[in-house]
Amino acid sequence: MPLHRVVVVGASAAGLTAAEALRRRGFDGTVTLIGDEPHPPYDRPPLSKQVLAGSWQPERAALRDDTALDALDAEFLLGRRAVGLDVDRRRVLLDGDGHDGHVGHVGHVDYDAVVIATGVRPRSLPGADLAGVHLLRTLDDALALRTRLLGDPKVVVVGAGFLGCEVAAAARTMGRDVTVVDPAPAPLHRLFGDRIGARAAELHRDHGVVLRLGVGVTRFRSAAGRVIGLELADGSALDADVVVLAVGAAPATGWLADSGLPLADGVVCDDRCRAAPHVYAAGDVASWHNPLFGTRMRVEHRMNATEQAMAVAGNLLGDDRPFAPVPYFWTDQYDTKIQAYGIFPAGAPCQITHGDPDEHRFVASYGYQGRVVGVLGWNSPREVRTMRRLITEHAPWPTAATV
Repeated sequence: MPLHRVVVVGASAAGLTAAEALRRRGFDGTVTLIGDEPHPPYDRPPLSKQVLAGSWQPERAALRDDTALDALDAEFLLGRRAVGLDVDRRRVLLDGDGHDGHVGHVGHVDYDAVVIATGVRPRSLPGADLAGVHLLRTLDDALALRTRLLGDPKVVVVGAGFLGCEVAAAARTMGRDVTVVDPAPAPLHRLFGDRIGARAAELHRDHGVVLRLGVGVTRFRSAAGRVIGLELADGSALDADVVVLAVGAAPATGWLADSGLPLADGVVCDDRCRAAPHVYAAGDVASWHNPLFGTRMRVEHRMNATEQAMAVAGNLLGDDRPFAPVPYFWTDQYDTKIQAYGIFPAGAPCQITHGDPDEHRFVASYGYQGRVVGVLGWNSPREVRTMRRLITEHAPWPTAATV
């Protein structure tokens, strides 16, 4: 069937990139982007860093200016929420003011092919529906949290992954009193294990963050509907004016529940990022088989959103190529940049292959099933890029390779 109309559900990095890649490849049909936020496409990584800390004005996070968006010659349906996908009739169902012109009726957009790029939704905790408790996913979330931080509050961050650590760093940069709580034994521990976790703990303690590790939250304390503190599993309590929950995210697939698509930790795709005939997925929401590692994965990182969206656009236009990237991601905390390539399985052994951790500049490699599967750079951008080859070349583990 000829491809005349592509509908992209999700108007953030993956969705916008898919539309742009289609145009670069010469697709001259109709492209429609549907986004549930009213804002034009913007970048999410700066929200927990530059936007939250105030070093960027919010408009700087925009992915493209108005001129570039106009040149895309796409239809943007912003502030519209997809509520269903009819695979048989090839249409996306929308809530609100539908295309039939009746407010409150469900509208729809027909497609020849659809790209699902709806990303993830942040997880919360029981009892968190209180003033002063914040999640951070959207631009509006970041601006609301920044407004609260300007009031010099006592801040507790629950969760010590990338997002929680970045929020803690931004709040400390603003001079706020910050405590981080996590059941894990160290920040970034679930991502990178003991050795890097210990370095991350040292980094935050050196900048004045109080770490409450190895303990979870049992209850929110409140007064008049506003959070005033937390009770922890060890029986202790923390006072708090602001609580930021950074306890992970879940793929935004609820709207697909009746679609018949395979859903299991995201939209289940083959190695072409195809979930069903004429249905593809890209970005945080996509679970696909990566032949480079021989495993299924779902990657919640910015670069994957861009790369996967370009691969999807190519496959829509007939490339028929597997998507087999080396995942790349990074985090900036204070004056430290941590960059990582590959995968980091739980319990994977880690060794320092370049530099010296005591000098806060090094590269570590990770092994799994007899080969190098991940490399991490701590303030070592050039060296970690060079060592990426250990992954693509299936270098054996253990390796003494250096740069």
